[in-house]
Amino acid sequence: MRHALLVILLLAPGYMFGQDPAVEVARNYRTANGPAILTDFAELLSIPNVASDTEGIRRNATYIRDQFRQRGIEMELLTLPDVPPIIFGEIVRPNATRTLAIYVHYDGQPVDPTQWTHAPWEATLYTAAMEEGGEPRPFPKPGEAIDPEWRLYARSAGDDKAPIAALLAVLDAFAESDIPVTSNIKFFFEGEEEAGSARLPECLETYRDRLSDIDVWLFCDGPVHQSRSPQLVFGARGVTGMEVTIYGANRSLHSGHYGNWAPVPGTMLANLLASMKDDTGRVLVEGFYDSVAPVGEQERTAIRNLPDIDRELRASFGLVRTEADNTSIAERLLLPALTVRGLSSGNVGALARNIIPSTATASLGIRLVKGNDPERMKDLVENHIRAQGYHVVSEDPDAATRLEYPRIATITRGGGYPAALTPMDLPISRQLFDAVQRAAGNAALRVPALGGSLPLYLFSGPAYMNQPAVIVPVANHDNNQHAPDENLRIANLWYAIDLYAALLTMP
Repeated sequence: MRHALLVILLLAPGYMFGQDPAVEVARNYRTANGPAILTDFAELLSIPNVASDTEGIRRNATYIRDQFRQRGIEMELLTLPDVPPIIFGEIVRPNATRTLAIYVHYDGQPVDPTQWTHAPWEATLYTAAMEEGGEPRPFPKPGEAIDPEWRLYARSAGDDKAPIAALLAVLDAFAESDIPVTSNIKFFFEGEEEAGSARLPECLETYRDRLSDIDVWLFCDGPVHQSRSPQLVFGARGVTGMEVTIYGANRSLHSGHYGNWAPVPGTMLANLLASMKDDTGRVLVEGFYDSVAPVGEQERTAIRNLPDIDRELRASFGLVRTEADNTSIAERLLLPALTVRGLSSGNVGALARNIIPSTATASLGIRLVKGNDPERMKDLVENHIRAQGYHVVSEDPDAATRLEYPRIATITRGGGYPAALTPMDLPISRQLFDAVQRAAGNAALRVPALGGSLPLYLFSGPAYMNQPAVIVPVANHDNNQHAPDENLRIANLWYAIDLYAALLTMP
């Protein structure tokens, strides 16, 4: 019975759609052309897409532009010096009363190929998820049936090239059946989202004249709900972070000769991190929760209506307990979070040595909710480190500094951006939710915000575009986003095709 209802909703051949001719056309097209859709998607996934790889990013941008051009969409590359191109295009519909902007990012997270089961940019099809006993299988041939539980493994399969593949399939389906879109459409595909979107404000300002008439931004990113229910999401948490390095001696020391005498940076760092958070998960940094904006009644109601999936999630992740005495994940996402993203000091395993390393470093991530200012939140963490007796510097300390202070911490502050929320009761919000329901068989969820982060504030915030922005996620929640063996469940690709058909033909 596990996920039985939701498997029906998300895409078996008998999946219920309601009365929407465009969705039926999309469904029939993907049923007839599934093997070709998967083969084309694999070709897109084969192009390495780390934002720092200038050549690879340019190849991605050119390939995607040309694919849309082949379908009659006039796409171009909007460029600034040393910035991955924005792929921009338009569909102008005579007498349309609204303009939808479709945002997708085509860059992906960096990879360590040694941690992947298969090469990250060689798409590999599995009969099911690896952890559920799935086995590799060949790509299907024309006319061969496709199991919606198959998984396609590759970097960016779920985050975030799937929407591009789905949009191309919808355009093909509409062309074959002469289905017109009902809104003006603007395509806006970014190439440095996973690198922090540092130059996105400049791009938006430079090309503002092309974007000024947009009624709503549709962010095609992120996963469906952990229950596998489709969802329409009205915001996202913000993000920032820092790295903290703690110092011992000015070089590594023999742990036999100097153990019990020389300070151990790893131990110092562990104690410092332990002072930031208690066993229940509450962050102990003074003022960490003070700027959280109150949660509105609409958002509270939406959260109360979400499926209770915590017990199943804990079982899936092998956890006997979660933070705040098993408080629901939906409630926990309403608060800012402080996470240790990584630790480094010396080596482990076969490379471990009998030394006291000279430094220890922690990478800290801070997820933000409405009301949190990224710089102020980093200030609070830095103040906490000072309160633990550390002299804070911004670069490696010199000899004089080492001899003056017993505890030294170098803090390297990262960038980031604030959270953003779009009101759930706007007329366009209701229209979008109706479209999601038509694609999802009336089983969609309204969700105030994703736990992950997107630069929505640039689009919906008053300091920038000041246009509504909502998220229409399609990927499976267990897609190993940002991690090795990233994947997309084929059922979710099929849902994406159905969803975009409904959105592009809203009455």
